[in-house]
Amino acid sequence: MALVQIAQHADDLGRATAFYRDLLGAEPLATYDPPGLVFFDLGGVRLLLDQGAPSALHYLGVDDLHGTVERLRAAGVEVRSEPHVIFGHDDDTLGPAGTDEWMAFVVDSEGNLVGLVEQRPRA
Repeated sequence: MALVQIAQHADDLGRATAFYRDLLGAEPLATYDPPGLVFFDLGGVRLLLDQGAPSALHYLGVDDLHGTVERLRAAGVEVRSEPHVIFGHDDDTLGPAGTDEWMAFVVDSEGNLVGLVEQRPRA
């Protein structure tokens, strides 16, 4: 079994599309309006923006957490939780051994919480 798609609530598809286009640095894969669906690719998993979907908390891996948060803040995005270490990986169970997992949380254009994650070599 594999994860195929995550649906995220979007009141305003145009606004949500612009937000995720900027966040992901990619154009949508497809837009079907009507009925009001926008799809992005997240490394082989589809992110579906849909007016009828409930809010979902999803976590996106980024290469530069602090830089991403500052770029989003400069664009007016609400930062709910600043970058901080969640835990350290002593083995490879949940991430590469010897790294620390950093997270921050932002609010998308539709009021949904989005987690941003970076795994960094332990200092």
